[in-house]
Amino acid sequence: MYTAERRSRRPLLVLSVVGVVVGGVAAVSALSGDGGGAPPASRPSVSAPPAGGGGGADSRTTMTPAKGKKVALEVPTGSEGGAATGFPRTARGAVSAAVYFWEGYAFLDDRAARRQLAAVTSPDATGYVDKRVSEVRELREGAGLPPSGPAPAGITFTTTVNAVRPTSILLPGEEPGDVVQVWMSYDQHGIEAGAGADTSPLTGETTSLILKWQNKAWKLTDEPKYQAKGSFPAAYDPHSPHAWTDGWTRVHHVD
Repeated sequence: MYTAERRSRRPLLVLSVVGVVVGGVAAVSALSGDGGGAPPASRPSVSAPPAGGGGGADSRTTMTPAKGKKVALEVPTGSEGGAATGFPRTARGAVSAAVYFWEGYAFLDDRAARRQLAAVTSPDATGYVDKRVSEVRELREGAGLPPSGPAPAGITFTTTVNAVRPTSILLPGEEPGDVVQVWMSYDQHGIEAGAGADTSPLTGETTSLILKWQNKAWKLTDEPKYQAKGSFPAAYDPHSPHAWTDGWTRVHHVD
């Protein structure tokens, strides 16, 4: 019998699989190559200094993301293939492109994911779209779904990025700020029609995207030359001075 209790567990079961697979994939694919020990690149300026967070040693040791000013996202001016587009050539534009993509990503619909990825992936990222679509299919199979198809009927998933940690990746001959790695701390909630919201959502998940400015737009990429210059962040905690020092900033969502 398909009971209400079983219905309420379906989003949780799917999200559990997503958390395990996406978390593992992000940790491996974001910094594959020889970049595991690379030092953090310079932090782009994505917001004005927080009030009262000015410069002495005391402020550096007591400031936290919870006390700092949130990053206000740029609003996209267009869309293509189901993905938001039209972000400016700024650090905040890169952060906004990453957040909008991840919050709108069709991580359980391989066909919709392919359309989104095709619209916002750099042509230099050979095989990136196919690799990401394969990850989606892996997620589906792990959740007991056919490898290809739409998200489960009647279940809605919401992804919310709570904080970002952007760093600029600079290679010889390139302009500063034109390639940005954006680490994101996010939550995911599942809601099934007739069963309500999942009482055990995924929280505090972490993933990374690398974006480069190309053809007047921010494009996703996994080119090895950029991965090798990427960095791993300190653990995100809104009340941690270490997270603030490492570059984590909370995200402001327009109500």
